Amino acid sequence: MSRISKPYEIVERALELSTADGCVVIADEESSANLRWAGNALTTNGVTRGRTLTVIATVDGAEGAASGVVSRSAVTAEDLEPLVRAAEAAARGAGPAEDAQPLITGVPSSPDFTDAPAETGSDVFAEFAPALGDAFARARAGGRELYGFAHHQLTSTYLGTSTGLRLRHDQPNGTLELNAKSPDRSRSAWAGRATRDFKDVDPAELDAELAQRLGWAERRIELPAGRYETLLPPTAVADLLIYQLWSSTARDAAEGRTVFSKPGGGTRLGEKLSELPLTLRSDPNAPGLESAPFVIAHASGDTGSVFDNGLPLTSTDWIKDGRLDQLTTTRHTAGLTGLPVAPAIGNLVLDGGGERSLDEMVAATTGRALLLTCLWYIREVDPATLLLTGLTRDGVYLVEDGEVVGEVNNFRFNESPVDLLSRASEAGRTEKTLPREWGDWFTRAAMPALRIPDFNMSSVSLGV
Repeated sequence: MSRISKPYEIVERALELSTADGCVVIADEESSANLRWAGNALTTNGVTRGRTLTVIATVDGAEGAASGVVSRSAVTAEDLEPLVRAAEAAARGAGPAEDAQPLITGVPSSPDFTDAPAETGSDVFAEFAPALGDAFARARAGGRELYGFAHHQLTSTYLGTSTGLRLRHDQPNGTLELNAKSPDRSRSAWAGRATRDFKDVDPAELDAELAQRLGWAERRIELPAGRYETLLPPTAVADLLIYQLWSSTARDAAEGRTVFSKPGGGTRLGEKLSELPLTLRSDPNAPGLESAPFVIAHASGDTGSVFDNGLPLTSTDWIKDGRLDQLTTTRHTAGLTGLPVAPAIGNLVLDGGGERSLDEMVAATTGRALLLTCLWYIREVDPATLLLTGLTRDGVYLVEDGEVVGEVNNFRFNESPVDLLSRASEAGRTEKTLPREWGDWFTRAAMPALRIPDFNMSSVSLGV
């Protein structure tokens, strides 16, 4: 058995060892590469490898099926039987699982299930690293300092079940975050990008964007709290709508606990949420944002069920032409609510039909407005309205009659993304973006900038 080392062999052997009524095995093979820099110079770089094995055992009882889940890292062939037995013991010691369903059957096997895992390494930065060095030189000559990191991860997931599923998905995930600071640290600007392979990110472009923002910040203007016309860039829109997606479970809505609950009972499905023709969707095959085409659930929760592992995923409209079209369901919660099965998917796209870039939206501004860079420290205040609070960060700029005239102080905001969609007066061009707040958990997003006539800056913040 010691010769068993390939991921698919680990999965097959764990299934062979199982004596439970049902079994799901998920092997995640991860590799990552990273670069970090400070003060216009590289500081660290590295490559890592890792394996995590999750065994989900199900046992049938008089009152229903129970499940037991055990995950461990760095699993070897010798670790398999204790791991499987631990999952079975957890299942036998648990009560009936509320989300119990028959395990998925009938999904065609992935043709590459027995292939070696995909891997990333330092060569993913072959073109990016020299371009970053050139950006350091330009920043140094321009009197600014660059800080940040680039991270690339590639995860090959092998999923096997006792019902015959043999599925495999390779998920690349890259992020780039770049901060520019003035030498006295009084001015700071941020830019970020999400990428699959670092071939579509240009450090020179980001450095030029940051240089422009540091230039805007040379003039400082103090503004009080209040409601301002505000241009939310794609990254900020992504952070708000990702939280909205996480809060859009059908069961919670049907039970009257969320902003998507209808007063008096039921859900708000079919209601118009925006006068703009906004469509919010997830699609595992979205170009450049590809994600797993089947459910991969390492644990059961509000948005996923271990019993749904392997369930095929298709494009889903959460909001269509401004109307609430779908809420997230597992097979279990779909049965409870009478709604279609609509599992969570690993990307999010908002399209409002706009064609203007953020710069063009700035130029089209009449009167006074605020231009944000990003949001952070986002927290929920009231689930019934999905009221969120958080802070602006790394640059809030004042726009007057189409021109940026200076940097203003940071603010704390209080807003509901659902309410923002109802008040948005313009949506720009949809583009790939990196969420600043949720970038550690959710990176595959494409959003437009939104113009909000009366964004609520509830108080002044001293943050930068």
